[in-house]
Amino acid sequence: MNITIVGAGRAGSSFTMAFRKVGHQVRLIHHDEVARPGALGEPELVVLSVPDDAIATVAREIPVSDAYVVAHIAGARGLAELGAHVRVGFFHPLVALATPSAGAERLMGALFSVGGDAVIGDVVASLHGRAVRLSDDERVLYHAAATVAANHLVALLAHVEELASSVGLTLEDFLPLAQQALDDVSSLGVRRALTGPASRGDMATIDAHLEAISPTLRPAYVAMANAAFELAEARRLTSNV
Repeated sequence: MNITIVGAGRAGSSFTMAFRKVGHQVRLIHHDEVARPGALGEPELVVLSVPDDAIATVAREIPVSDAYVVAHIAGARGLAELGAHVRVGFFHPLVALATPSAGAERLMGALFSVGGDAVIGDVVASLHGRAVRLSDDERVLYHAAATVAANHLVALLAHVEELASSVGLTLEDFLPLAQQALDDVSSLGVRRALTGPASRGDMATIDAHLEAISPTLRPAYVAMANAAFELAEARRLTSNV
C-alpha cells in the first residue's frame, strides 16, 4: 500500500519504520508540506501524525479526494476532526512510542482502537495488530486509561527519582522494586499485588513519610496513598465475601 504520513515526530517516524518493515511504500512529510502540490504523492492512505489539536487544521489543508483515506492516530479523537474528506478513519496504538526504533517494534502485534474506512482494518492487520472498535465515550475513557498507564507512570517514577535523590540514591536503585511490583500485578492482579503501609493500614508510617518529605511532594504522595487505601479496602471487602 502507498502510505503518506504527515508529521515526522516520534509517532510518525515509528509508523514509517513499522510500515516499511511489512512492505508498505511510505512517504514521510512534515505537516507544513501538505498544501504543496505533489507533496502527498499518490497515496492510498494519508496518516496524520500531528498533535490532537492540530488534526482538524491539517486535515483541511489536504485536498479532498475519494482516491485515498485520510486517517489520524489520536486515541481520544474520532472522525469529526477529519472534516469534509470522503473516506476517513483512525487507528490508535496502545503502545509507547518513545523512540522510532522502539516504537516500530512495539507497533508489531499491538492493540489498536480503530474506526472508519475498511482500509484501516487492512493496515492494522498488516502490522499483525488486534483491532477494537469503541463508542465515542468509551474511546475517551480508553485513552484516559492509556495515559495513566504510560504517561502518569513516568510522572510517578519522576516522583520516585526526586525522593531518592534526597537521600543520595538514584531512580535506578528503585527500578527493580518498581519492576517487581509490575510483575506482581501481572501475575497476581492489582489487589493481591498491593504491599506497603497502606496495605497494612499503617497510618503512623504514612504520617512519618509526610513529615519527612518535601512539602512540594506531599500532594502526589497523599493522592497515591489514598488510592492505595481504597485498593486495600476493596481487597478486604472481597476477602470477606
